[in-house]
Amino acid sequence: MAGVRGVQRIALLGAHLARPAACSAPRRLFHACCVVSVPKKEIAFDTFETRTFSIIAHIDHGKSTLADRLLEQTHTIPSDGSNKQVLDKLKVERERGITVKSQAVSMVYKDPAREAERLPPILLNLIDTPGHVDFAYEVRRSLSVCQSALLVVDATQGIQAQTISVYKIAKQCGVTIIPVLNKVDLPASDPERCVGQLSDMLGMDMSDPANAPLLVSAKTGKGVPAVLHALVERTPPLPGVDGVSLEQRGLKGFRALVFDSWYDKYRGVIALVSITDGAVKKGDTVASHHTGKRYEVLDLGVNNPEPISTLILRKGQVGWMITNMKDTAEANIGDTFYRAGEQVPALPGFRPALPTVFAGIFPTDKSDFLKLEDAIQRLAINDRSITMQRESMTALGQGYRLGFLGTLHLDVFRQRLEDEYGHEILVTTPTVPFRITYRDGTQTLCSNPVEFPDESIRKTHVELMEEPYVVGSLVCPEEYTGAMMELCAEHRGEQIDIEFSSGGASQVHMEYQLPLAEVVTDFFDKLKSRSSGFASFDYEDGDYHKSDLVKLRFLVASSPVDALELVLHRSKASYFGRLWVQRLKSAIPRQQFEIKIQAVVGSKVLASETVRAYRKDVTAGLYGGHYERKLKHLNKQKEGKKRLKAMSLGRVQVPQQAFMEILDTRQKRE
Repeated sequence: MAGVRGVQRIALLGAHLARPAACSAPRRLFHACCVVSVPKKEIAFDTFETRTFSIIAHIDHGKSTLADRLLEQTHTIPSDGSNKQVLDKLKVERERGITVKSQAVSMVYKDPAREAERLPPILLNLIDTPGHVDFAYEVRRSLSVCQSALLVVDATQGIQAQTISVYKIAKQCGVTIIPVLNKVDLPASDPERCVGQLSDMLGMDMSDPANAPLLVSAKTGKGVPAVLHALVERTPPLPGVDGVSLEQRGLKGFRALVFDSWYDKYRGVIALVSITDGAVKKGDTVASHHTGKRYEVLDLGVNNPEPISTLILRKGQVGWMITNMKDTAEANIGDTFYRAGEQVPALPGFRPALPTVFAGIFPTDKSDFLKLEDAIQRLAINDRSITMQRESMTALGQGYRLGFLGTLHLDVFRQRLEDEYGHEILVTTPTVPFRITYRDGTQTLCSNPVEFPDESIRKTHVELMEEPYVVGSLVCPEEYTGAMMELCAEHRGEQIDIEFSSGGASQVHMEYQLPLAEVVTDFFDKLKSRSSGFASFDYEDGDYHKSDLVKLRFLVASSPVDALELVLHRSKASYFGRLWVQRLKSAIPRQQFEIKIQAVVGSKVLASETVRAYRKDVTAGLYGGHYERKLKHLNKQKEGKKRLKAMSLGRVQVPQQAFMEILDTRQKRE
């Protein structure tokens, strides 16, 4: 069937391209990074009953592989063994084996049970989501337009921290959860243990037939047909995103929820929408509930998996719309589109993602700033969760301070800058937004160490300093419980709860309250190291808590280096002061005079090192004579070095390579 369909598509495209020059050229559709040409003939996907679902799981539990098998089973893509991460379109996604950006695709599924009753096929809308904690906003946004979710669990590893996190998000969104145990073909798989964990750690009633887990191997395709059938049987019909459709309100009209958007330089803004009521076709005029602006629908369609233009999008479908919108700022995520002139209520949106980690990005060559600025703006235009602010530092020159959803989000952005635009960049140490309350009652959020108040200002003007905390979920085998508790204590964590899984699962689930600043440093590296890679960690935003924060500054030859300033808890200042001073000592080249390196908090020196001067033997050319002759030359050299040091005060240049060695923020967390 897949081969026949592929031949038909090629034949249609060949016939279209073979038309005389007088015929119109094939339209070009643009979706993210892919560009395809499609025949002018429209394909009607709007005649089928629909089901919209998502795939959620911990990292590397097989989400993208299962998505590939579903696409093959529905003959959306050919089953030739060449498919791998079809929906992961970014280079960084394929290299790291992770999903960064949610993708939507529509599949026509001919269910054997429905065919036996002579019922039409089902249109399945799949939204593949990321699994990492940094991209939880993408997961929540995608689940808001779904009726069900496949909860994929690796049968060899069992439930992990992010499994618990995405399960909670799915429950909050009110979707039907279908458990899927993947990798059952491996010798180390233990489905019975996983079933026990679903009951103990997630609280699922495994005696309910609606919660019966599906045993699959996404790699071989075993059990995948049962997953498709379960999606048809267990996914409820679309009730409307707000739980009540317009028909139930006694109203008529069109509504669509915007849950993603991107910019294409040829077509402008492309919005990914879920049609909750009515229908929309080309030529219609739609309006935005958020801005009140009106737009003409120039084109619309679905992804199958490449973009395919359709005549119309109806209730239940997930597709894309191209209007005469030219600015991505107008495509507000969570906005409601409706037909201009109709009086319909807005759909409940969702809160925008707020950045939790901030870092400065600078070019290694200061003359490349304009090129870097252009590259950052091009990438950020398709990632609405990133905040941008231009900044300048004495040591590094012009750059940008960007806000990210986490350190992996930062690292992915850095890699995309280097891969797609060929820029070698310098990334400063990640910081978090600290809340400062002054004695006059004003409050500010400070995410830049340079702007953080010094000790003198703190004593006279600051009433309260607070830092953000997170509620962390940690899952590990029982034998690593002690090591994980010790790690959390080292990072100022406070235990909230601990649960030991029954039924021989030998897994421990711990909840901790931790400062976000401790999590975004080397916490994940230590977690994997001390648990031999078996522990997993996930977190969600908590509240702000009072904290004894200080600004750690570094002086080189009595001159401050603004690029190295840190804001951290007072108890950590001495440790990081000694560590970074030693790094600076090894990175700064020797001069003809001594260079003193200091770590200070206010006027207090916490650590100090000295880069020794080169020794020039000024007595080498002397022979014989009184010792005072040598002493005269040595004293003359000593005075010369004093004058040279005084002349060079504040002029010692910390080389760019030294910054690159010290400010290595790349966390191997994925």
